[in-house]
Amino acid sequence: MDRPIMWCFFLWLLGALIPFQADSVAVMSVDLGSEWMKIAIVKPGVPMEIVLNKESRRKTPVAVCLKENERLFEDGAMGMSVKNPKVVFRYFQDLLGKELGNPLVELYQKRFPEHQLVKDESRGTSLFKISDELRYSPEEILGMILNYSRNLAQDFAEQPIKDAVITVPAFFNQAERRAVLQAAQMANLKVLQLINDNTAVALNYGVFRRKDINSTAQNVMFYDMGSGSTVATIVTYQTVKTKESGTQPQLQIRGVGFDRTLGGLEMELRLRDHLAELFNKQQKTSKDVRENPRAMAKLLKEAGRVKTVLSANVDHMAQVEGLLEDLDFKARVTRLEFEALCSDLFERVPGPIQQALDVAEMTMDEIEQVILVGGATRVPKVQEVLQKAIGREELGKNINADEAAGMGAVYQAAALSKAFKVKPFLVRDAAIYPIQVEFSRAVEEEEEGVKSIKHNKRILFQRMSPYPQRKVITFNRYTDDFEFYVNYGDVSFLSEHDARVFGSLNLTTVKLTGVGSSFKKHSDAESKGIKAHFNMDESGVLYLDRVESVFEAVVEEKEEESTLTKLGNTISSLFGGGRSEPKENETETAQEEEESPPEAKKEDDDDDGAKKASDDSQDAQEDEAKSDGEKAEAKEGENGEQQEDKDQANEESKPKEESKEETAEKEESKTDGKETSIKNKLPKKSKISEEIGVELTVNDLLDPTVEQIELSKKKLQDLTDRDLEKHEHEKMLNSLEAFIFETQDKLYQEEYQNVITEDEKDQISGKLSEASSWLDEEGYSAATKDLKEKLSELKKLCKAMFFKVEERRKWPDRLAALDSMLNHSTFFLKSARMIPEDEQIFTEVELNTLEKVLNETTAWKNDTVADQEKLSPTEKPVLLSKDIEAKLGLLDREVKYLLNKAKFAKPKPKPKEKSSNTTADQEKVIPSKEEQVGEGTQSPEEAKPAEEPPTEGESADKKNEENDSSPEATTSKEPDGKSNTEAPESPKIDSHLEDEL
Repeated sequence: MDRPIMWCFFLWLLGALIPFQADSVAVMSVDLGSEWMKIAIVKPGVPMEIVLNKESRRKTPVAVCLKENERLFEDGAMGMSVKNPKVVFRYFQDLLGKELGNPLVELYQKRFPEHQLVKDESRGTSLFKISDELRYSPEEILGMILNYSRNLAQDFAEQPIKDAVITVPAFFNQAERRAVLQAAQMANLKVLQLINDNTAVALNYGVFRRKDINSTAQNVMFYDMGSGSTVATIVTYQTVKTKESGTQPQLQIRGVGFDRTLGGLEMELRLRDHLAELFNKQQKTSKDVRENPRAMAKLLKEAGRVKTVLSANVDHMAQVEGLLEDLDFKARVTRLEFEALCSDLFERVPGPIQQALDVAEMTMDEIEQVILVGGATRVPKVQEVLQKAIGREELGKNINADEAAGMGAVYQAAALSKAFKVKPFLVRDAAIYPIQVEFSRAVEEEEEGVKSIKHNKRILFQRMSPYPQRKVITFNRYTDDFEFYVNYGDVSFLSEHDARVFGSLNLTTVKLTGVGSSFKKHSDAESKGIKAHFNMDESGVLYLDRVESVFEAVVEEKEEESTLTKLGNTISSLFGGGRSEPKENETETAQEEEESPPEAKKEDDDDDGAKKASDDSQDAQEDEAKSDGEKAEAKEGENGEQQEDKDQANEESKPKEESKEETAEKEESKTDGKETSIKNKLPKKSKISEEIGVELTVNDLLDPTVEQIELSKKKLQDLTDRDLEKHEHEKMLNSLEAFIFETQDKLYQEEYQNVITEDEKDQISGKLSEASSWLDEEGYSAATKDLKEKLSELKKLCKAMFFKVEERRKWPDRLAALDSMLNHSTFFLKSARMIPEDEQIFTEVELNTLEKVLNETTAWKNDTVADQEKLSPTEKPVLLSKDIEAKLGLLDREVKYLLNKAKFAKPKPKPKEKSSNTTADQEKVIPSKEEQVGEGTQSPEEAKPAEEPPTEGESADKKNEENDSSPEATTSKEPDGKSNTEAPESPKIDSHLEDEL
């Protein structure tokens, strides 16, 4: 490659890389549990890693303390939950995406009566009432948590982060998933994906066991019992072939079972109530401890500790100091008592397992391993019940039960981010709840001639359908504006309690406008129906992408002219005859025909069959979607409806297909060996799509408006700004306090007393005392700006004192370094001047320049030190450390220049000696054959193999010897016939001196 081209390429590459390196490339994950959250990051040079919080812990409490002028997280919030539980909010995930009357909201109010929940009149959801003016929604509380998690990740990664993957329970419905996305939007956090908890765990498990996955399906069950809920998931691991990256491992969710309220929190609440009863029985006071929120918060904290200890011990002493009215509480609790309190909970442990097996249509014999996840699985009774339920003695404990979900989620974040390249691991998640499309149409009875309304249902996504995927519903019998409904399908598999918790089964009402006008506009074309395109994205959220009215029009094609006709027309035009120009509409038709794709196979047959079929099969046709570029299995809809497996976008890029008659006719013409034109061609058709207006009405739970989202963003940003202001105020207050106390102490130290006069000391001491008094009286409530001004004023007053002390501390080291440099430089100059003239590599100007710098530096040093010694310590010094460093730098630069020249200088060549046998033209002496193979040389037979390449230290010297074909190396012939190559030696510099310099 030419050097200019290579240089241009290098500059282009450099320019392309700089913006990439400057941008933030780190990504994060948040494993959002009911009680704890685990945060993980991936950044360049740092693979998947758990983020440590400010207390250097790997998991962070999901808690927010909202006081009037203060907001706390982590341990600060947990500590406040005992002192003032009314202002600390925990376990609020059950409130997301639910109306105020939901059974889970009522259960939350029962568990935490200290919080006041009111109704949001615009959406019907719940709000935390802090005061008459201040209220927060659960989404806003979650937004605060997500924003704080991002701050922790940014501090840990030391760079900004904007992209995240967040875990959610697998049983979250559409409203709950949208609520999490809204909370992230309020926190200005871009969500790459909402990933189900157990899917993230399964991904983490599979990534680290990639080598064990092969074409044979392996079924693993993950049993996750956390603080708030329990989920059992069956996952199938298997390698599959893909077009993009060949054979890759894949995990597929086959079955999911869950219990929304079975978890460690319910166990702790029951143990808390048991401890409250024990305290009341002690009759230390007439008051009921259960009516005191603060005392119950202390008991809940103690119940959590006791539950953990009982997992490894048969009994433990529960104790709380100053529980109520400064009375201490102490009682012994046994593991048997705890298990008796939660006996009905343990009976529900096998439920999710059986649900998952039923959905997956499997038995426990097909499950290779059951792996425990979640903190509540550490309870011995839970493991005992699980072993009986699955009929096995061992449970899988070979993953980190606390961090597996967070690590799997951050791997997915790296895979979704464009900044990282990870090994592919395919994930096929599944939608737990079926979704269907419902619509009504007036139908006329054949016998009575009376019109009736007929309701139709079409399955859009079956239960456990994989996602992400797209689907298309086609309505064939509508010619005017109409509406249809997107609702949940059959959810009879839910328990009675779960069905009430689930909320509304109606998702969306879709009103279409412009259908009638599209039919009028294309009255001459054949209708192919109204197509609605749906998309369930990676987060499991359903969207309606677009609706279009599709028509098929016949395109008239101009009959092709024969070769003789074309030749005649050309000759006529040459002699001035008329030229036949194509008509404008014919040109447009050809263009349209060329660009418009044909309809998919069997579309005409489907339409013909639709006319003969029942009304139900005519009303809608469902297209199977493609998930990640692969076709899902074709399934028949209800009432014999046919489902298509085509994608509109891919359909437009298909090549045109010839009709069967055309192909047969061509084959027949080829058989006869004659080239004849094809007659009676079938008319070509073009596809026409008309965009249809869509008006959506959300029926399950209204989303906040854009204005409400912006208002929530502002509320959260104001809180963040207030926190930053508070942090800055505390930092400045601490700095001012520290400066006052440290400076007052320095005034009594000898080195400071030597550099100031008594008047200066009294002035500084007075100002410090004055600032200390001001700080005690009003400084703690003063504005940050006032604190900064006060600190700046004190620093300015003490600047001269600090400067003189600092200079005196630096003098010894700086002067010693300067003396050493002067001595070595002088010795170097003397050595350089002693080099023989014929070997001298330094010019006289260079040596004189060094000598001049040496003399000037020595004179400056002697004069300045002498002047400084004449001054009093309280006066401003004239010997400054920065001047010494400047002199050191100048001298060092001059010496290094000469040293570098000595390193790379080439020795001067010696003059060639003229031989008496040579002529004026320097006749070459060619040795005889015997001389060539004489002493000191080798014959070809005795030649040795090539030597090993020189080491790094020898390469430079050998390279100089091999490439030295200049007159600097001379060759002479010795009497015995061998050739001898000699080079004059380089001028020698003391190596010890060179190293020191």
